[in-house]
Amino acid sequence: MGRFLDMDSPVMRVLNRVADLLILNFLMILCCIPVITAGAAYTAMHYVLLKMVRDEEGYLIRGFFKSFAANFKQATVLWLIMLLIIGVYIGDGLIFQYSSIQFPKPLMIAVVAIAILLLMTAVYVFPLQARFENTVKNTLKNAMILAFANLPKTILMVVLYALPLVIGYFSSYALIFVIMFGISAPAYGAALLYSGIFKKFEPEKEDVSDLDFSINVDEGNGEIDG
Repeated sequence: MGRFLDMDSPVMRVLNRVADLLILNFLMILCCIPVITAGAAYTAMHYVLLKMVRDEEGYLIRGFFKSFAANFKQATVLWLIMLLIIGVYIGDGLIFQYSSIQFPKPLMIAVVAIAILLLMTAVYVFPLQARFENTVKNTLKNAMILAFANLPKTILMVVLYALPLVIGYFSSYALIFVIMFGISAPAYGAALLYSGIFKKFEPEKEDVSDLDFSINVDEGNGEIDG
């Protein structure tokens, strides 16, 4: 029984991880309520998750809010760009649905295809912001490059993020678990996938703390050019 309750036992490590994801999910919901802060919240979540999957964990809540504050300005700009794109697509959907105009099928297919490409790019945006110092332009460009260069993992990440929505839609009984883990758990699975991708562009040795968890990735200095 003593070994079972040992903090280093597999069971306790799993329980601790579940507790961490529950806390992180709560922080995400709390920080996304103002909407405008969602970009910084997603960045802070991925900052913490990447440390989790690499066993570099520090203080979860402290690390979350330090990253939230440090990345707030640029993450918010990225989030506003994404909100603009989402708004355009919602508008397009309403036009396609309610307009009396008969739009050609190739146009509708092209719009859907672009939406899928943008969605695949989006899964890398905030993890990149959390891990690398870069401009908004280069962060978006690098996200698109990584999305296509690692297509199987990208598709799997999109599936992971969509899974809670699907589960919640088809099962009201599972809705409580979606509320408890629906943001952090899929993102944790995504972090397991993109952690190895990011390591290709990181220095071999780097001192990491809750205040210092980023490297420069820019033109002429290790930029991800594909």
